[in-house]
Amino acid sequence: MDQGKIDALRGRPVNAFSHLIDGKSVPASDGGTMDVLSPIDGQVLTQIARGTAIDMETAIATARTAFEDRRWAGQPPAARKAVLLKWADLIEANALELAVLGVRDNGTEIGMALKAEPGSAVGTIRFYAEAIDKVYGEIAPTSDDVLGLIHKEPVGVVGAIVPWNFPMMIGAWKLAPALASGNSVVLKPAETASLTLLRMAELALDAGLPPGVLNVVTGEGAVVGEALGLSMNVDVLVFTGSGATGRRLMEYSARSNMKRVYLELGGKSPNIVFADAPDLAEAAKVAASGMFRNAGQVCVAASRLLVEASIHDDFVAEVVKAAEAMRVGDPLRLDTQIGAVNSGAQLEQNLRFVEIAAQEGGQIVTGGARILQETGGYFMAPTVVTGVTPEAKLAQQEVFGPVLGVTPFRTEDEAVRIANSTAYGLAGAAWTANLGRAHRMVRAVRTGVMHINTYGGPDVTVPIGGVGQSGNGADKSLHALDKYVNLKTAWIKL
Repeated sequence: MDQGKIDALRGRPVNAFSHLIDGKSVPASDGGTMDVLSPIDGQVLTQIARGTAIDMETAIATARTAFEDRRWAGQPPAARKAVLLKWADLIEANALELAVLGVRDNGTEIGMALKAEPGSAVGTIRFYAEAIDKVYGEIAPTSDDVLGLIHKEPVGVVGAIVPWNFPMMIGAWKLAPALASGNSVVLKPAETASLTLLRMAELALDAGLPPGVLNVVTGEGAVVGEALGLSMNVDVLVFTGSGATGRRLMEYSARSNMKRVYLELGGKSPNIVFADAPDLAEAAKVAASGMFRNAGQVCVAASRLLVEASIHDDFVAEVVKAAEAMRVGDPLRLDTQIGAVNSGAQLEQNLRFVEIAAQEGGQIVTGGARILQETGGYFMAPTVVTGVTPEAKLAQQEVFGPVLGVTPFRTEDEAVRIANSTAYGLAGAAWTANLGRAHRMVRAVRTGVMHINTYGGPDVTVPIGGVGQSGNGADKSLHALDKYVNLKTAWIKL
């Protein structure tokens, strides 16, 4: 990457964005707009349309028409593949522009953003593009006088609601398999991170995606998100975000057409370090990076550090050393390792968690405060809190910020009990040189993803999904296609 190119893109004015409906830029039906504040300096970056329920209903009707006339669903898988591959090529060609736009919008450090946003989106789209003409139906093992066929058909209209931390990456996890399967989609981005998804959708049109197949409506979740959830004309709803919103979406499904709802929700992921870890220095470094990159705004962040008591003090000291060495600052600088918190409201919530942790007996050994206030941006020092009991709020509730809670344990059984003591089950890790223990931890810790002697890095070939209150269904891998197809049996008497 070239810092000069990044700085030049930083200085570009950002034109206001409207909805994208039926292939056209469409303002809100009442003319409403929302300011987009950059978390880098707290200043207005641009405006987006403040959508209404009418706007969402229009987008859904457009998607339904596009599905029913089969302008996309009726194309052979190989034809859909060609369009998606061209879309990926266009995203790749505009990767730096998209990454900088996203950083200005949500504050992720540019080094991570370029790889995790356009880079990840390109890989995901190519994966499903290449897969879709290789997914077969089935012939059932019936008697000789019957032929049983199992067809996989697109579900119809998919509603997708995407969060603000990694909008392109998580957006691609939902858009790519949904579109590859032949569905039409209505996408609702987060209010504080809509810009890259709008631009990404424009590139899909440039790649040859028919108008109306992918529509984007921006605005407040309580308005356009609710309209999407309550629609009688949406067949499947996919969402990544908070548990509270996930519950509302399930209620909306029950109040409307019983649409299928797939949720990837919060996490309180345990990172368990045993004294026999093969490389404690590496484990400490990864414990810091696995928690504090993107200012801790990662659903699978290793936010609970469980450390065997015999090494607790020395190991925590190494984690603190690694955390304090990470550079927090301007996310558009290549040497920045931790960017901005997404919004002022999120920053206030993070700081409140630190206050409560101290009130509950935790010791703040580093961080715990807002920094770089002179920039006007939303920055927070990486924070480590020791003495966190398994019952403490910091151990039970997702912060979604750079606040790490540390809890000691003495035995393997105790580590498992603490790891499984929350309502969540999204990710986890164990560090040990004992092969038997490694396999026991994979089986014993209730979670969707379990790492051994590492943290982070699973690619699109494997699923990510939670258990418990971390959600249902899976993003990534071929398993994600299951959310976007209906199985139809053909029972034919011969």
